[in-house]
Amino acid sequence: MSSSPDGHHPVPRWSRIVLKLSGEALGEAGGSGLDVDVLRRIALEVIDCRENLGVDVAIVVGGGNFWRGAEAAGTGMDRTQADHIGMLATVMNGLALQDALEFVGQATRVMTAVEMPKIAEPYIRRRAIRHLEKGRVVIFAGGTGNPFFTTDTAAALRAAEIEAGAILKGTHSGVDGVYSADPKKDPSAVRYDAITYLDVINEGLQVMDATAITFCMDNRLPIVVFDVLAPGNTRSVLEGEPVGTLVG
Repeated sequence: MSSSPDGHHPVPRWSRIVLKLSGEALGEAGGSGLDVDVLRRIALEVIDCRENLGVDVAIVVGGGNFWRGAEAAGTGMDRTQADHIGMLATVMNGLALQDALEFVGQATRVMTAVEMPKIAEPYIRRRAIRHLEKGRVVIFAGGTGNPFFTTDTAAALRAAEIEAGAILKGTHSGVDGVYSADPKKDPSAVRYDAITYLDVINEGLQVMDATAITFCMDNRLPIVVFDVLAPGNTRSVLEGEPVGTLVG
C-alpha cells in the first residue's frame, strides 16, 4: 500500500466504511446473549483500522441475539410491534459495543433511529458525519426506525447518507465469504472471490436482503463479506488483501 501525504498512515482501500454486524456475531455460543470477549475482539479490530489506517468507521448492529421480529411475527404477533421490539434489541447491542470500544480508549457515539435521548443521540446525518470527522466511531442502532426493514437495509441507507466507500458485512462462525451454497451443509460449496449484485439476487444467495442489495447496486456501494472474528481481517480488507468476497 502507498502512504498518505502526511506519511502517517498507509492509504486504505476506502477512507470511510460502514461495518455491518449481526446480533448473533456478538452473542455467546449459539448466537444468543452477549459475549464480552467477542465484543472486545471486535473493538480491537476497529481500533486497529482507526489508528493505523485512519479510516472513519461507522457500525450498524443487528439484534438477532436477543430478538427476531420476522420470526415473532410468524407466531402471530403483530409485525410492526415485533419489529419495534427488534429495534430495542439493536440498541442494547449498540450500547454494549460502545462500552467495549470505550474500554479500549476509542471515543464512540451511539445514534438511534428511534429517539431515546436518555441513553443515545438521535440520528442526525450531519452530526454523524461530524463525529466521524473528529475520529469518533459512530454506532447506528434502531435500524431505519421503520418496521418491515432489516438492519441490512439500514446499513445500506446509512452508508449512502454518510458517503461511505463500502459496507463491510462481518460474518461469524467460521463463514468467510459468499458461497454457492451453505458451506455448513454442503461441503462442495464454492466460495466466490467476487460476485455481482445481480448474481447475488438471481442465485438467491444469503448476503443481505434483496432490498439492501438492490439499494447498494443502485448507489454503487460495494459490499465485502468476510469473517469479522478472524484476527486482522478487517484491516486486511481495507488494505486490499484478498479476504472474503467482494460484491459489486
